[in-house]
Amino acid sequence: MIPENKQTAVENALQAAFGINSYDDIKAITTGLSNALTFRIVVKNKPYLMKIARTDQLSDPTNYFAYMKAGAEVGIAPRVWYLSTQDKISITDFIEAKPFPINKAKEIMPKLISKLHKLPSFHKAVNYFDSMDRIVQGFQAAKFLPDNLADDILKNYNRIKNVYPCHSEDLVSSHNDLKPENYIFDGERAWLVDWEAAFLNDRYLDLAVVANFVVNNDEDEFQYLQDYFGEAPDQYIQARFFLMQQLLHIFYMSIFILYASKSVPIKIDNIKTNFRDFHKRMWEGEIDLFNDENKLQYALVHMNQFLSNINTKRFEDSLHIISENQLS
Repeated sequence: MIPENKQTAVENALQAAFGINSYDDIKAITTGLSNALTFRIVVKNKPYLMKIARTDQLSDPTNYFAYMKAGAEVGIAPRVWYLSTQDKISITDFIEAKPFPINKAKEIMPKLISKLHKLPSFHKAVNYFDSMDRIVQGFQAAKFLPDNLADDILKNYNRIKNVYPCHSEDLVSSHNDLKPENYIFDGERAWLVDWEAAFLNDRYLDLAVVANFVVNNDEDEFQYLQDYFGEAPDQYIQARFFLMQQLLHIFYMSIFILYASKSVPIKIDNIKTNFRDFHKRMWEGEIDLFNDENKLQYALVHMNQFLSNINTKRFEDSLHIISENQLS
């Protein structure tokens, strides 16, 4: 189960972490989209999570190992027992996942994200908005959508991009991949896992990703932002949060159509569920994004939500509020 070329490194890891170079039990974990080899191991009757980067993974884990450790030190990531950047091996506590009720997630997640964002500054790997823009422009160039629809989407995307502070230095330590499988609820608290995408970023990115699942109405949103900031959100905060949500709608639409279009014909009128229902079913484990049909549905759900939102008064008001703030 452990690759032959990693067996000695694993034995060394176990020895360093637990004073013993073998485990009582091991089980491969195949869920999730991580490229690492992931195992539940049992040592001295206690379970742990061990990850081993594949030999074809060239990325240096130095930064994300440091971020994961920082998260563990403040109690938002599982305890770290062993890290080796040379062998690309990590061992942490194994968290037994329990169902995460939405009502509990609404209370826990904004406060958890707030703790994350208060960590000492991560490094700035990339400008997220520049990366997003390359994906969106690539999608537009591929001409998956009718010209009139694509033009409307691109026009409003540019309206947001022209006012949103995409190159702001007001950045925070961010996870950047807070989909439900990357936080684990143990029955009392939630833990952040899979820190590979972490870097310095706009705080509203993490907030908007989680909100896709736990914010269902205006009251939810107000409470969510209040719990994160520790005070009632003003118009600027609400406008910036709303516009980040719209940017994510376009980004998810673009990237998932690019992924899914390789094997699934695109029929833009073939949407089987709405935005809230789709995310509710994802949260409850009824839908995953492993197959291209679901990826395409997810892309179209985000597209429809964006097209609906740009025709609201809130969209125009938000653009105006952010624009005025940029000028002041």
